[in-house]
Parts: sequence; C-alpha cells; structure tokens
Amino acid sequence: MSTSTPITQYVLVRRTGLSPDAFAERTGLHPDLARKLVALGLLDAHRYAGGEMSFDPSEVTHAARIQRLRTGLGLNYSAIGLVLDLLDRIERLETAARRRRTSSWTPAA
Repeated sequence: MSTSTPITQYVLVRRTGLSPDAFAERTGLHPDLARKLVALGLLDAHRYAGGEMSFDPSEVTHAARIQRLRTGLGLNYSAIGLVLDLLDRIERLETAARRRRTSSWTPAA
C-alpha cells in the first residue's frame, strides 16, 4: 500500500480592472461612495470570491457622468438612475436611427 500526498491545485485568477482605491484616485470619489454607487446600481463592479471589488476602466467615464449630474444639476441618486436610463435609451435609439439611414442610403447614379 503506497501513501501519496494529495495534490493541491491552485486556481489562478487574473484580476483585471481597478481596485476601489485606484478607482477612487482616478475619479475623485471616496471608495465608500463608489461602493455605495455600486449598491445603488449606478456603477458596475466585479466581485471576486473573496469579496474583493474591481471596476472596469470604462466605469471612470460613467462615474464622471454621475458626478456631473449630482453636482451640476443637484440630482439625488434616484433621479440620477432615471436620467442615466433615459440617456442610455436615447443613445440606443440614435444608434438604431443611424443604422437605418446608413442601410437605406443608396449612391446616386
């Protein structure tokens, strides 16, 4: 009877994105406020098994938009969510309209 030592397998996970501290540095938001905006659904973040949070770099632009709506217009977070949803909808409609114009365009003979 042979005794063997169990083989330990490690899963390597490549974490991409910005840590809450790096995100805060780039956006000027306090890390706790960034976490709150994630909890409110205004920002997206990835959560890893250990509970660590990571932000996609594109969320920096999204955070800037939220800050402009908050400080520039004095909107509360509920209103910001509504405005962001409407802006996303407008963008999708404009993209669809551009596609229709492009696909229906025929060069003059």
